[in-house]
Formats: sequence, C-alpha cells, structure tokens
Amino acid sequence: MAVREFAERGADLQLVGIQKRFPGFTAIEELDLTIPAGSFFALLGPSGCGKTTTLRLVAGLEEPTRGRILIGGTDVTATKAHERPVNTVFQSYALFPHMTIIENVAFGLKRRRISDAVGRAHEALKLVELDHLAQRRPQQLSGGQQQRVALARAIVNRPALLLLDEPLGALDLKLRRQMQLELKSIQEEVGLTFLHVTHDQEEAMTMADTVAVMNQGAIEQMGAPEELYDLPRTVFVANFLGQSNLFTGPVAGTTAEAISIDVAGTPVRIPTARARRHQGTVTVGVRPEKVALHETEPAAASDRNVLGPGRVIDVSFSGVSTQYLVDVPGAGTLLVFAQNIGHGPAAAVGAEAWVSWHVEHGFGLADDASAQPRFQPDATTSAIAAQQRDALASELEEA
Repeated sequence: MAVREFAERGADLQLVGIQKRFPGFTAIEELDLTIPAGSFFALLGPSGCGKTTTLRLVAGLEEPTRGRILIGGTDVTATKAHERPVNTVFQSYALFPHMTIIENVAFGLKRRRISDAVGRAHEALKLVELDHLAQRRPQQLSGGQQQRVALARAIVNRPALLLLDEPLGALDLKLRRQMQLELKSIQEEVGLTFLHVTHDQEEAMTMADTVAVMNQGAIEQMGAPEELYDLPRTVFVANFLGQSNLFTGPVAGTTAEAISIDVAGTPVRIPTARARRHQGTVTVGVRPEKVALHETEPAAASDRNVLGPGRVIDVSFSGVSTQYLVDVPGAGTLLVFAQNIGHGPAAAVGAEAWVSWHVEHGFGLADDASAQPRFQPDATTSAIAAQQRDALASELEEA
C-alpha cells in the first residue's frame, strides 16, 4: 500500500455556522472553521470550552443544533457516524485483549469485507514501526506501543479525516513527548488531515501547523503556534498559551513607532504594530522569558522598559531555568524566567530587584481582564427539564 493512497484520501473540513446546545447550556456558540486538506490542526482549550463537542460533531457522535459540516466539500451533517470518511483515536486505546495486534488492526477491514485486510494491516503497522510485534497481544505492549497500534488501526481504513481526542493523555511525560514527534512524522508521511483536540499547550504547539484556541464555545484566536505565542490577541490566549506578565493602564502617549501606557507612574512602551488598541485603557504584556532580572537599577534606555525597585518574593529552581516572582509596587507581581547558566540563583528571596525587557518584545491585547463572557449558560432545572422533554417527544415521534 503506497503512501500516496493515504494522501489521496485526505480532505478539507468545513464547519459552517455550527451551534450546539445541551440541556441547560450552550457548548458551542457560533463556530465557522475551515481546515485545509493534509494539515495538522489542533483545537486547544480548557475543559468545558467546547473542543471535544466539536470533535464529536465532526465524528457524527453528536448532531449540531444549527449549522453544517462538510468533508471534502460534501455535506455530512445528516450522515451517520459509520458512513463518514472519519476515524477517531481516543485516549483509551480500546484494543481487543483477546486478539493479536495484527487482528486488532485488520478487524475493521475484515468486517467491511475489504480484500487483503491482513496485508493492509501489516502495511499500517510498518508505518508505526510495530510490524515486528504483529503476533503479540495488547497486554504485552507498552502504553506507547498500544497507542501506535490504535493509530495504525485508524489509519488502515484510509479516512479522509483523522480525529485525535487527547490521544497522549495516558502516557508519561517522556513517552508523550516522543509520541508527539512520531505523530507529526506519521501525519507528514501519510498526508491525512489530522484534527487534534487537546488541553495541553505544549502538545498542540509541538505537532500542529495551525492552532485554534477555544474558549466558551468560540475560537478566541487561530494561527501558527509561534504567532499565537508571540502575539496573543486576548487576555485568555495570553494566559492559556504559556504565561504572561500583564499590565493595564491608560495610554499616555502614541507615536508612529510605539505607544506608551502609564503603569503606576512609569511608562511601559510597546510597538504600535504589536498593539490591538491605541487609545483609552489598554492591557499590554510580555512573556516571562523575555524579562531580565537586575540587582541594581539598570540605566535608562529608549529601547527598554524598566520597572522597580521591587522585592523578590519567591525563587523556584526548575532545572533549565530559575523562576522568580518579583513584587513591584503599583505594577503587581511579575514572573521572570532566567536560564541557568551560572552556579546558583541570581537573587535570593527578599532581595531588592528591578526588571526590564526590550520594547519590541511587548504585545498589546484587544481586551482586558474585566471582559465579560460572551454568553451565560442557562443551567436552571426548568430549562434542563424542558429540553429533555422536547428531546424525548422527538424520539417518540420518530418511533
């Protein structure tokens, strides 16, 4: 089975005006999304943001309240799950314990009476580098090997779209990182369209070509991983995708090159091109690894922001870096990541310190921490009962 046979089955995915309501709450508010064929797309967000519901809608395990789902240009909104050109890899591997590995991978093909099911299963196992273990049973494999078998079982069906639902969540940290690289390599080799749902930001940024950060039933921001990290659009994205030092204050000055906001009497500048808003009260930020810690006040410079003096209130050694919490009056508590290139922390708890960063490393957000949620969930008992009654009535009518 040539690699191109997989690639020819890849297809784009379009979600048009999708809304999904459950009894008592809205899981997806209004979702429009296009995922190009052959891409590795990650849907990232916290529990309850709607990402798993989106995956279940695409898989056909849930029906949208409103909207259309198209795969390869074909509307599959009303198509049953088993009739869609989609396969899903879940966190639980769901392998048959009484079957060998080759029997597990070939099972679906045999059920569909596909010719040469065993030969195709061997090709899929070769792709995930497990064909030499084809005669073993699942309990004889490690967690990472079982995950690769589950992936082979999904790929062997040649789906147009492969859905990954937190597939690495059960693995330990070292194995999870190894599998991240392997999954990306396999996706590039077979050319399928991957939709990966996860709450793990590192996982999403490691594997995906495009990341969509989801919050409260809608996509907050979408783009390349480096773009989202370096230039977040909202407070939620800035804090969910990594960590950020954020400051809110009135705009004190604007030039063609930079805007300046007032933070407790100290100007904090960011490039105008990296600011979403240029007037009024705005929130700006900087990533902690971009911030430098100083034991003495640094000289003023037009290309650097300086805050201080403050007090170091916590020092945490994490191996490759040391994390400092510096309390600066009026500016709040700043987080600083300092690479460990010496023999110990640069400052101790209680020490006086200043922080600084290059103006070009700052970013300005489109909202602030006081922004209200887009919609309030209706979780009243009466609403739940009414929707359940309507659902039951619909089932009885169909029967």
